[in-house]
Amino acid sequence: MITISEAAQEHFRRLLAGQEEPDTGIRVFVVNPGTSHAECGVSYCPPDAVEDTDTELKFDGFSAFVDEDSAPYLEEAEIDYSKEQTGGQLTLKAPNAKARKVDDDAPASDRIRYYLESEINPELANHGGQVSLVEFTQSGIAVLQFGGGCQGCGMVDVTLKEGIEKTLIERVPEVKGVKDVTEHAEGENPYY
Repeated sequence: MITISEAAQEHFRRLLAGQEEPDTGIRVFVVNPGTSHAECGVSYCPPDAVEDTDTELKFDGFSAFVDEDSAPYLEEAEIDYSKEQTGGQLTLKAPNAKARKVDDDAPASDRIRYYLESEINPELANHGGQVSLVEFTQSGIAVLQFGGGCQGCGMVDVTLKEGIEKTLIERVPEVKGVKDVTEHAEGENPYY
């Protein structure tokens, strides 16, 4: 479920050694899992905070606990720690936090939604935008609607054809093309 590098394990052992409560572990969690607002975190987890439904991951010298709501969104998650001159940097990468990973044999519309949430929307969010699937037609066309900073954007055609369409065709073989149904004339884009 979660890979914790040796450097990060050592970092956690150092932090946990300073805790007053013996057997304190760490909790890895996702707030707002499965949404574009998903945030991952790590906190101390004293023994009295462990729930019966938690998944316990045992490491050398400590345990990591994951609540049942967060667990599916932490598949393939990685925690690393790098030492720097001013201290250190803990990084948590959870590629499935915003969208629950789907199987390769899941319906095409589910796989399209997964790639929109996990790969495309994080990039569009840098410009205040997002895209969602309206419909997946029998002829293989993913009908999409843009929102936020993408609505009214002069570059939306390039983003649609060069970015989104190429990604979806590569990742979901059933996709033959994409179509934008957004009313761009109604949107006021604050970025352009």
